[in-house]
Amino acid sequence: MSRKWLIKNGTFAVLKEDCTIVRGYMLVEGDTITYIGEQRPEGVEGAETFDGKGLLFLPGLVNTHGHAAMSLLRGYGDDMVLQNWLQEKMWPMEAKFTGADVYAGTALSVLEMLKGGTTTFLDMYDHMDQVAKVVEESGIRAVLTRGVIGLCPPEVQDQKLQEAIRFARDWHGKADGRITTMISPHAPYTCPPDYIEKFVQVAHDLDLPMHTHMSETLAEVEQNVKDYGARPVEHLRKLGMFSRPTLLAHAVHLTDEEIYVLAAHHVAVSHNPGSNLKLASGVARVPELLSKGVVVSLGTDGAASNNNLDMFEEIRLAALIHKGVSGDPTAVPALEALKMGTEYGAKSLFMQNTGRLAAGMKADFIALNTEQAHFLPKTDYISHVVYSAGPKDVEHVWINGKQVVKHGACLTLDEEKVRFEAQAAFEGLLAR
Repeated sequence: MSRKWLIKNGTFAVLKEDCTIVRGYMLVEGDTITYIGEQRPEGVEGAETFDGKGLLFLPGLVNTHGHAAMSLLRGYGDDMVLQNWLQEKMWPMEAKFTGADVYAGTALSVLEMLKGGTTTFLDMYDHMDQVAKVVEESGIRAVLTRGVIGLCPPEVQDQKLQEAIRFARDWHGKADGRITTMISPHAPYTCPPDYIEKFVQVAHDLDLPMHTHMSETLAEVEQNVKDYGARPVEHLRKLGMFSRPTLLAHAVHLTDEEIYVLAAHHVAVSHNPGSNLKLASGVARVPELLSKGVVVSLGTDGAASNNNLDMFEEIRLAALIHKGVSGDPTAVPALEALKMGTEYGAKSLFMQNTGRLAAGMKADFIALNTEQAHFLPKTDYISHVVYSAGPKDVEHVWINGKQVVKHGACLTLDEEKVRFEAQAAFEGLLAR
């Protein structure tokens, strides 16, 4: 019989247009929320009770694009043009990464994410078995994919493709269902067209979604036109990618026509405002994407280009920068920004059972300590979350019905060990 427990005296962000906050009770049975309401539910006599006084309960935050192991390169290369940053700083160091380095960097990132209220993340990288092990051990939910750069000889291309297939098959649905997988050619500018077509076929064969970087910089778009005679959206459409459920990272430089194409093919976009600002890649056309029905979620990208994994910061940036760029203070309202970091995040990862606080949804949720100066007066909790809150306000975190952070401390990872091993891994990379 599954464990049944009740939160009382809680304030719950249900994030509906007509009702954003419910004060009262939430019932959890096993890994699922079974009730939220103002009245105490029936049939809970003897159930374990948790007092939610002074806490605001939110859906867990969903980070839809990143490279967790790159936390080892945080601060290693800053204030550089994207291609120079990649070619001079990132790629040479990443070439030295071992499986142990990826494990150490991923554990550091997952620790940061859990303590900051992120309950689901997408990761695109190499040595993905190590990433999956961290996910399994930490209790977090993740969409994992072996990201593949195709700028290599055909035999190496084939080896990488087979690795991606094996990883997807081995790990999809594992860790009590907390791990799902995707198929990910890295980007149109790092993968030849025929190689991308092979990934599309694999995605069909395995019935999995696809994920790639696209139109992050203007130079990338121009190079695509020069090399292939088409902008990236049309290029990927012709290669069949949009015949699969697809999530695109960045999508900064889009025309009106491209937005229509993405909407028509139900392609989702992971908006990475912090990373795009830091690398001066530009500001994505988020209000236009949203108005055309494109699902837009939020991602931090890797900690080497952000330099944190703070989803509260991404939510706030999404609410602010589009106001500033457009001159329209209603461009991305607070509620919409918060949904981008929760509900839309789950949708863009093709998850139907997380991202919201509602009966029938997975019990992935967080509790913020509202007994603090910046949460007063008690006017609008949605506004306070978006414009005032931060990761240090996260008091508790539950994933799949299990508590993984309690009073700000991670219950599933040895924090001191994770920090020590990450620093040692970075020093080892420098010495090689």
